[in-house]
Amino acid sequence: MEEEILDERILDVKLKEELSKRYLSYAMSTIVARSLPDVRDGLKPVHRRLMYAMRQLKLDPKSGFKKCARVVGDVIGKYHPHGDSAVYGAIVRLAQDFSVRYPLVDGQGNFGNIDGDGAAAMRYTEARLTDFAIALMEGLNENCVDFMDTYDGEEQEPVVMPAAVPNLLCNGTSGIAVGMATNIPPHNLDEVANALLYLIKNPECDIKDLVKYVKGPDFPTGGLIIADQQAIIDAYTFGKGYFRIRAKWEKEELGHGQYQIIITEIPYQVVKSKLIEKIAQLLEDKKLPLLADIRDESAQDIRIVLEPKNRTVNAELLMEHLFKQTELETRFAMNMNVLSSDGVPKVMSLKEVLKEYLDHRHKVLIRKSEYRLNKILARLEILSGYLVAYLNLDEVIRIIREEDDSKSVLMSTFNLTDNQAEAILNMKLRNLRKLEEDEIRAEFDELTQEKESLESLLGSETLRLEKLSEEFNHMKEKFGKKTPLGKRKSQFADMPEDIDVPMEAMVEKEPITIILSQKGWIRSMKGYIPLTDEFKFKEDDSLLSVIHAYTTDKIILFDTSGKFFNINASEIPSGRGFGQPVRLMADLGVTDNVCSMFVFEKGAKYIVSSDYGHGFVIDETHIIAQTRNGRKILNLADGETACFCKKVTGDMVAVVGENRKLLIFKLEEIPTMARGRGVALQKYKDCKLSDIQVFKEEEGFCYNRSGGVANEKELLAWLGHRAQVGRLVPFGFPKNNKFFK
Repeated sequence: MEEEILDERILDVKLKEELSKRYLSYAMSTIVARSLPDVRDGLKPVHRRLMYAMRQLKLDPKSGFKKCARVVGDVIGKYHPHGDSAVYGAIVRLAQDFSVRYPLVDGQGNFGNIDGDGAAAMRYTEARLTDFAIALMEGLNENCVDFMDTYDGEEQEPVVMPAAVPNLLCNGTSGIAVGMATNIPPHNLDEVANALLYLIKNPECDIKDLVKYVKGPDFPTGGLIIADQQAIIDAYTFGKGYFRIRAKWEKEELGHGQYQIIITEIPYQVVKSKLIEKIAQLLEDKKLPLLADIRDESAQDIRIVLEPKNRTVNAELLMEHLFKQTELETRFAMNMNVLSSDGVPKVMSLKEVLKEYLDHRHKVLIRKSEYRLNKILARLEILSGYLVAYLNLDEVIRIIREEDDSKSVLMSTFNLTDNQAEAILNMKLRNLRKLEEDEIRAEFDELTQEKESLESLLGSETLRLEKLSEEFNHMKEKFGKKTPLGKRKSQFADMPEDIDVPMEAMVEKEPITIILSQKGWIRSMKGYIPLTDEFKFKEDDSLLSVIHAYTTDKIILFDTSGKFFNINASEIPSGRGFGQPVRLMADLGVTDNVCSMFVFEKGAKYIVSSDYGHGFVIDETHIIAQTRNGRKILNLADGETACFCKKVTGDMVAVVGENRKLLIFKLEEIPTMARGRGVALQKYKDCKLSDIQVFKEEEGFCYNRSGGVANEKELLAWLGHRAQVGRLVPFGFPKNNKFFK
């Protein structure tokens, strides 16, 4: 029997469909109930439940504090059945004035700091609500919003807060859901209120008009926001965009020409201790040669001291380098992805967010007014009954004393409602004074006037919008720029000029010797080591090139495919080992090898040539590659290989082929090009080019000869024109057909 029941409960389903269905349910739960805020109150469910639980505990700003553990217990026990650490983390963040622009929780105890230190355990800390949080929940008892059952059905919780303040824009939020995320920066309440007032008067306005009021984010940690006006307009138009935030700094003069740099504000969400550690590490790695030291002298306010290397260091140049290397400059990626009033996730523009909030406040005002009107009507009903009793006091007393069913008699005699008769019967004798009658009449007149006012309000959209404008103005007075909390903290700065930070500002200048082997292993050694020294290499490997350079230099490589590559000398590995393959620093082809290495020099020119003897002159502006893939310069025919890249140091060129024929001609016969195959330097038959030398005519050309270096100044025997065959080399010329080994 049990097996039959079990068989009936077992369903055959496709695993793919079931997984898809369940994952979709999980995704929607994450999006709606955890990660994305509601556009109306800017709160996620955990924050909303936390605020409501603290309100139920009567933790208003004028009351005392209560332990956070008590608050967390109420939240997870009644409203939010999740982990206590998540709820306590939410309390902590809402209390941190460096995380939230307008804190919702007033914390007492250790709630962490901007250095990244965590808060104390919840059994040690205490909390209560702030005035901003109270404003967010203003009207909860006046039927302003809908309520729903809690997870266990024992309590009720608000679906959304009345939100007398635009919390979504004022405090911002961030969250990661399934397939979507949100990241909204905080803004200044005064500016948001001004935009709302403008939107009320101009519902068809453009984003450009609203940006005149909402100028940009206002981060709790201050800093400088760097963005041009069009970028800000685009970000608020599409709901997505970037804001560059820079630390605020000033130059503090110390006398005698010396100074130090003081950082007083850092970008939003940057941990100060990690920032200082990063700068200190760069300093230790000798990547900040313009900086001598860094100190943290912060107390309540941020004060980071930077000492330049000497008084001649340019402060702007030093800071520009730090902005590029550290989190002294960050980017805030805005993504205004929120739940609309219908519960649908959507990336909204600034106008859409303001419009949704305005519509919400409009509905709250209507419900609040209707609630108050119903209360007034109920009270007026009772008061009119009291007035009937006062006008017929003797008869009322007689009926109460003599009639068995006094309530029915009262209702029939004076045409009273059930509520009025019940109120008269419950009236105390002391309330029968003449003075009490006057007070009731005054109250009746006052409530009647208020009733008429509310009926007019509910019957006119224009009056309701005026009422909302009054509320926004009151909000500005309470939390606006005239208050310490409401003053704008983040300032705006123009786009900085693109300062070219030279390599000297990034790396400490030190002499090094760079060694490149035949098999492409590159390394550097400190100091200038004689180029004639014997260097150690791996087995079956030998020296290809060795040069002197500085760590601030750019090293140029020319490979057999005719490409130029450039690498920073400071990035070349140093030590006593064999270095590392140059292919890890430049993307050489599989069959290509480096044939020349030299230090980049401004204004220099070079002769590039293939082994077939075709080449041209190129200047330094065309040999810098923008990527690791290099820059193709020399075009090659089939079977041709790039072999030579010689610096132009004179006005004459000497070329020698494998046939031991030497030709000398003027450098001006070789064209200067940016790219191509070039021209023939020497004519060959069944052989290739062996070597090239550039020299000054008056100094002659040189070559190795037994016993030393020969200097040949008599050029007539080999003098000719480009592309000629040439004549045999002089007696004693090296057998390898190279001018020098």
